[in-house]
This record gives sequence, C-alpha cells and structure tokens, in this order.
Amino acid sequence: MKMKLVMTSAAALLLGTTAVLAGGIERAPHSLSALFEPGENFVELSYGHVSPDVSGSDLAQYGGSSLGDVADNYNFAGLAYKHQFNDNLSAALIIEQPFGADILYPTPSAPGEGSVMLGGTAVDVSSTTYTAVLRYRMENNFGFHGGLRGSRADGNVTLMGMGYGPFSGYNADLDTNTAWGWTAGVSWEKPEIAARVSLTYNSPIEHEFDTRETISGAPIDPAGASVTKVKTPRSWNLEFQTGVAADTLVFGSIRWVNWSEFRVDPRAFTAASGSGLVELEDTTTLTLGVGRKFNENWSGTAAFTYEKSGNDLVSPLAPTNGKKGVTLAAIYTQDNMKITTGVNYTKLGDATPEAAVAAAQIRDADVVGVGVRVGFTF
Repeated sequence: MKMKLVMTSAAALLLGTTAVLAGGIERAPHSLSALFEPGENFVELSYGHVSPDVSGSDLAQYGGSSLGDVADNYNFAGLAYKHQFNDNLSAALIIEQPFGADILYPTPSAPGEGSVMLGGTAVDVSSTTYTAVLRYRMENNFGFHGGLRGSRADGNVTLMGMGYGPFSGYNADLDTNTAWGWTAGVSWEKPEIAARVSLTYNSPIEHEFDTRETISGAPIDPAGASVTKVKTPRSWNLEFQTGVAADTLVFGSIRWVNWSEFRVDPRAFTAASGSGLVELEDTTTLTLGVGRKFNENWSGTAAFTYEKSGNDLVSPLAPTNGKKGVTLAAIYTQDNMKITTGVNYTKLGDATPEAAVAAAQIRDADVVGVGVRVGFTF
C-alpha cells in the first residue's frame, strides 16, 4: 500500500501535471497513465496555466529590432475516467489538449521595436484529443492495451514581414476538422515493488481541412477553397517506474515524435513557393524523476526533462529548439481523493527563425507552468 501511493503520484506527473512547450507544436505528451491507476474506478480532472517568454530580435544585418515576447500564455484542461470491469479488464476515456500554438511577431511600432523581418507573422492552432482504450492484464503480469484516438483541430497562419518577400500578407485559414487514429501497446508490472514498464504507439491522424487562402485579404486560389491534408505525427512512448527503497520510487519516460511527417501544404501557397508552411524535425524527449512518500497523506515527486536541440534554423511558427526542464509536484491523499499540484520551469533552446532567409534570433527563452489534478477512486 505504501508503494501504491507513490506509484499514482508518479503516474500523475508523467501525464503532465504542468504542460509545457515541447517539440513542434506539442504542449503536453500523450499518456495513458489513468489506465494504470490501481484499485477500482477512477476519475480525474486537470487544469493548468502556462506562461512562456519567447523573445529575441531581428538579425543585426536587418536592424536588430526587438521582437518582444512572441508566445502568448495559454490554459489547458483535461478529463480522464477509468472503469475496472474485473481483475483483468479495464477501460479508460481520456480527453486532453496535446497540440497547440499561439505565436505573434509584433509589427514595428517605434524605432528598434517590432520585427521588420517577421512583424505580423502569426499562428493560432488549437486541438482536443479523445482517446478510448481497453487494457487486458494477464495473470503473468503482462498486459495489452489498444483503442481509438480522435482529434478535433483547427488553425490559422499568417505570414508577414520583409522576410517573406512577395508572400508577405499571406493567410491560410483551416476550418475545424475531426479525424481518427489508433493507439496500441504492451505493459509489464510487478505491484510488490511498484514496478511497471509500458510501451505505447500512437498512430498518425490525418486531417482534411477545408482551407481558404488569401493575400492581403484577396483570395488567391482559383477554386476559392481547397482541402489541406495535415497529419498529427506518430509517436512512441516508453514509460517506466520501480520502487528502489521503502516509500521511494524512480520513474521516467522516453518519447519519440515523428514531426517530419507533420506538414502544412496549402494548395496555392505550395504551388507558388515550391514548399509548405511548416517543416519540423523529429524529437526525442527524456524524463527521469524520483517520488517519495512522506507520511500517510503527503507524497512528492521531482523530475528532470531533456529534449536535444536540432537544426538552429527553425520555422517562425515553432521558434524554439530543444529544452531542459524541472517539475516539482506535491500529492495529497485523503480516503478516496487525491490532489496533485505541480510547478514546472523549462529553459527553451536558442533558435534562428527562418523565412525565405534566416530572419531573427530567439535567445534565453523559458516557460513557467502550474497545474492541479483532482482524482477520485470509487
């Protein structure tokens, strides 16, 4: 029982007590932690707030004007419900907001302020993912899980500034679309020492967005509208944890995301420019942490997250490059209720946003996130 308390706190942390900016446009990693909650039925609500500071300047040869903070604050919410049918079979429904972006480069307002190269460039992406998954646990402690994932998303992209040359003023509006994929994985656990290893694959989900393309407000697609196919990237999640001493747990994860298949190629823009709006690199994110039970009611966790930097030249719509972060969480348990609160600080890697040419530099960016999760077992 002592180990179980710490075990659930680690799972809550891995699910993302405080979601932060990650590779591509990922704000929180997919996780099926609710499916592994011990005991009977379980429901959990989550809410958080994230405050990024992503600032820099135009490159010196273009005047070096300050960009200001190009990333807006955002909130996130989630719901997870697990139902235990019997000792071997369980199911979960998870609603989360893993992908999103809210970037705006300010236009020049005074000498030295606002981007000449990228001013007015903006991206607004929102999404909600629904996962319905079954798990069957065999008597030898191995298990299998799988199910469906639905994604509802929309987006709006504007390119502005001297860096985009003749394409300055371009806008693509992608209407809301819902599409489906799947998830599957295997697991092994040994409850006596709070040990568990799980490997989960998330398939790509291909959206077909009705798209309107304009430049300076005027339609540029002869057909008036088109369909843009966009894949949310496939990913692998390896999560593990094990007790190492009385009331002490070590846990971690390795997450790989195939961002190179995430392409946004509206018809008219691609035909005119020869390339799409977004090109991203694959990412691998590592997490390692420790959980500790202090008494019958209180537990805590601390974790370090690392994502390697890639090519310094990045899309202005995802203007950071790698990260290093620390998350601290406190867990209060009373009867059938568990409250997890967490705070995260992440240092984002320096990057050089590139339009038609390398246009600006992002330096000393970071992000602070706070969150709370409230769960009930019944």
